Amino acid sequence: MSHPSAPNPARRSERSRRAILDAARELVAELGYAKISIEAIAARAGVGKQTIYRWWPSKGAVIFDAFLALSEAADGDGIRLPDTGDIAADLRTVMRATVAEFADPAFEAPIRALTMEIVADPSLTALYREKLAGPVDEAKKERLRIAQQAGQLAGDANLDLVLEVLYAPLFQRWLHRSGPLTEEYADALVDITLRAFRP
Repeated sequence: MSHPSAPNPARRSERSRRAILDAARELVAELGYAKISIEAIAARAGVGKQTIYRWWPSKGAVIFDAFLALSEAADGDGIRLPDTGDIAADLRTVMRATVAEFADPAFEAPIRALTMEIVADPSLTALYREKLAGPVDEAKKERLRIAQQAGQLAGDANLDLVLEVLYAPLFQRWLHRSGPLTEEYADALVDITLRAFRP
């Protein structure tokens, strides 16, 4: 006589977590960041508010994890920059993709709102640094180290500064909506940065 297996709490928890993250992404796309609430996410996911608060301290943390989960699913094996042996070509590929992402209205609106939350909430800032910005910056620096070893970047270049010179103008242009985000602009940032830090 067979007996039904007992419910697996871990599987149920993971199912609830995925439902919450999916609901958060859907609601941001439908309503915009400012108009959604923990209650709305819970209702869409079919869970209680307390289930959400058990895993996340705030709406911003839920939505941050929702976008992080999406990027992790896309990455699969983790964060890696292209390495064709040509640092200029590889950085152009990365910067063109970044520009395209920030120019996409479906991505731009929720990320702009989430950026404001990150600035205002120290705990969300720490989460952002730990889970996204830190690992992404490390992957970028690893590619730059390879370029240094190949003699394509100055051996004594400060890699944090290289990244700031490369990305800060793009972020400022996006944040202030002060100019178009184009492939030509991405290429120009790569050229200027490599000129500044060439051997």
